Amino acid sequence: MNLTANEVAGRIMVALDYPTAAEAERLIDQLSGIPCYMKVGMQLFYAAGPSFIHKLKERGYKVFLDVKMHDIPNTVMCGSESIARLGVDMFNIHAAGGKMMMEYALEGVDKAMTGAANHVKPIVIAVTQLTSTSQAVLNEEIGIAGSVEDAVVRYAKLTQQAGLDGVVASPLEVNSIKSACGSNFITVTPGIRPAGLDAGDQTRIMTPPQAFAEGTDYVVIGRPITAASDSRQALESIIDSVVNA
Repeated sequence: MNLTANEVAGRIMVALDYPTAAEAERLIDQLSGIPCYMKVGMQLFYAAGPSFIHKLKERGYKVFLDVKMHDIPNTVMCGSESIARLGVDMFNIHAAGGKMMMEYALEGVDKAMTGAANHVKPIVIAVTQLTSTSQAVLNEEIGIAGSVEDAVVRYAKLTQQAGLDGVVASPLEVNSIKSACGSNFITVTPGIRPAGLDAGDQTRIMTPPQAFAEGTDYVVIGRPITAASDSRQALESIIDSVVNA
């Protein structure tokens, strides 16, 4: 891929899955100087709120706010407006909410950008299927027929039709998504596990070098970094594995 270490770091989203801001800040201090993306999910955002986002931005980090909105279109529009005003670089909604809901999300962003010259318009992406969703869960519990890949690509096409920038999907579906929606359609891929680590609750996974080789734009990595005895060394090892692949 011929990427530098800093380029790889900028495409790695560290999942700050912590119950308090203090715990997240301890990890951030350990990773100081590594220009990675920071992903704030529901657990931390519900606990620490918008002020934590502001702190990350003040420290120079790009922020992916991962709250996966899924509601009636008007509610998602209002939520998107509030999120965009926070100054995050990326956020997501559920593609399962339908095309109108996704279009309303973009309307909310546009409202937030009106008159906000100091804000950069955030990247808006949609969740296709969670990386914990197996074939059996998709068919028997969620009630969607066919393969996981077919469902993911269908949602990706719908997301593109709605005007969003990309999708969240497993690395296994990146090639199919890029083929269906074009190379500029962004893919953000959780389900990333360095070689030799346990898959945990994920079912559709790849190693970091494999995911980037598939053409993904960003990888989301949580426990392999946050639960490591030396989180900085774990992240640096991941970066090296991609640079040297």
